[in-house]
Amino acid sequence: MTKDIITTKKEESNKTEFNPASIEKNVGVKKKSFAKKQKSFGQKRYTRAEQEYDQKIIDIRRVTRVMAGGRRFSFSVACVIGDKKGRVGVGIGKASDTSLAIVKAARDAKKRLIKVPLNERQTIAHEVSAKYNAAQIIIKPTKGQGVIAGSSVRNVLVLAGIKGVSSKILSRSKNKLNNARAAIKALSQL
Repeated sequence: MTKDIITTKKEESNKTEFNPASIEKNVGVKKKSFAKKQKSFGQKRYTRAEQEYDQKIIDIRRVTRVMAGGRRFSFSVACVIGDKKGRVGVGIGKASDTSLAIVKAARDAKKRLIKVPLNERQTIAHEVSAKYNAAQIIIKPTKGQGVIAGSSVRNVLVLAGIKGVSSKILSRSKNKLNNARAAIKALSQL
């Protein structure tokens, strides 16, 4: 007899009347708690912001270091960044992985940004020349001819936002990093 009473009480407690309001409340609570979890997850998650600078890789080199156990490979990346509104920079990054080296090069270039004064025709005011190590360069303003430049100097001028300019690498240097740094040095004289 006592078992029958206990089972009927359990059955009565398990039996609940259908109430749509209680279901909506429960569902709402679940949605809210899920949204909180999603929100907290979203705060921790890394989101890539819009890049304020365009970047161009001018040189990737695989560097080998000979150790006792064999050869160790790493990568050296030279990169130019600019906003095409007068700000431009050149940087290098070294790492065992190319993607990490590119990130380091862009960070280094961002630290070395220079501001190039441009006139209303998006060109430079006067002729400039510079020498960086063995690289020697000359940059002249032109009217309506676009960017006439070669090698990595062209990347520097385009990312700086300069439209009417002509340049010439006077040295026989094929080192892209030195040519780009010579262009930066010439533009910083303006």
